[in-house]
Amino acid sequence: MAAKIVKQTIAEKILSAHAQKELRAGEIAICEVDFCLGQDGTSSLIIENFEKLGTGKVFNASQFTMFIDHSAPSPNTGVSAIHKLMRGFAAKHSVKISDIGRGICHQLMIESGSITCGNLVVGADSHTCTYGALNIFSTGVGSTDLAISLASGKNWFRVPETIKIVIKGKLPVGVYSKDVILRIIKTITSKGANYKALEFCGDTIGRMSLDARFTIANMSVEMGAKCGIFEADKKVLDWITRRTKRKPSPVTADEGSSYEGVKEYHVSSMTPQVAMPHEVDNVASIGDVEGTRIDEVFIGTCTNGRLEDLEVAARILKNNKVHPETRLMVAPASREVFLSAVKKGYVETFIDAGAALLGPGCGPCVGTHNGVPADGENVISTANRNFKGRMGNPNANIFLASPATCAASALEGKISDPRAFSRRLSQ
Repeated sequence: MAAKIVKQTIAEKILSAHAQKELRAGEIAICEVDFCLGQDGTSSLIIENFEKLGTGKVFNASQFTMFIDHSAPSPNTGVSAIHKLMRGFAAKHSVKISDIGRGICHQLMIESGSITCGNLVVGADSHTCTYGALNIFSTGVGSTDLAISLASGKNWFRVPETIKIVIKGKLPVGVYSKDVILRIIKTITSKGANYKALEFCGDTIGRMSLDARFTIANMSVEMGAKCGIFEADKKVLDWITRRTKRKPSPVTADEGSSYEGVKEYHVSSMTPQVAMPHEVDNVASIGDVEGTRIDEVFIGTCTNGRLEDLEVAARILKNNKVHPETRLMVAPASREVFLSAVKKGYVETFIDAGAALLGPGCGPCVGTHNGVPADGENVISTANRNFKGRMGNPNANIFLASPATCAASALEGKISDPRAFSRRLSQ
């Protein structure tokens, strides 16, 4: 009698490969981890828990990096002490550390060549899910779990159920992947995919750049998802080939795989979307919030600080001036992005428009230093979270939108429809 053929989702296949046994959703297994990382908001706890384990050395120094990006440069002596601890640990154990000015951990990871298709990656940061755009099972974990991976090269996983998300249609001018993921979050809600794997597909995805896909993967966790994964098409494999000599192991879902649900989205008539205070799933169409006063605009973060994002914003801002009662801050996601933006003239455009340029890093997003808003002020940002206090002041209001919507709003001093600049955006 022939053996039964088990049909698996991408998440089930990747975890099975790393557990060296066949797994299905709901099962628990110990899996080998390909790479792990921490940042300056979590690494002190990683180090503390690692030392409690008493192993004395890391499992594989080449498979771990610490990033100083959340509070960089340091805003106070307490953070400086954490940075010093991280640098000392890196030197002692010969592990890599990315210091101030290099950029955000998630952008640097996708630029680094350290990971490839089919990998299993854990990070002590919830937006580690960004790498799913490269056909990677990547997920955020707590600092204690990260310390265990650092010491053993392994961790335990419960195999998540998968929700398949099919995106169809051609995006209209002025509408971007950020608008798409905000719309999806609105319908699924911020807790609607708790501990699920999201598998993104559809002809819209095929037309998107990698920069656009990273935005969608990045915000998978805003629905509670364990990860958000894409298949490895030619664009993914070209990216991987340019960045690393590591051999990709592309993973596709089997036809007939078992999904918890399948959701379809048609985007051809979609409008720009804005997440309103104080929940990421409190999403409205641009027409419902247009005209709302804006005091501060931030373009950057691990969600939308890549070169394509800066290009879109620069097209709108070129030969224009930021509204005199509005502040605009721009933070490239990495040094590589910053240098490319300089060469292409985007940085000059931002400065001429009246923007404040920040060094590569998380900047105002995390709320520890740059750009903390005052009580009652309204901020529109390309970030991924808008809960009270996210940018450092629980008495401020944070709206989330695409780089195009944020740039248009900076010029008008109020939430504005980027489609008014359609001629610039379609160039």
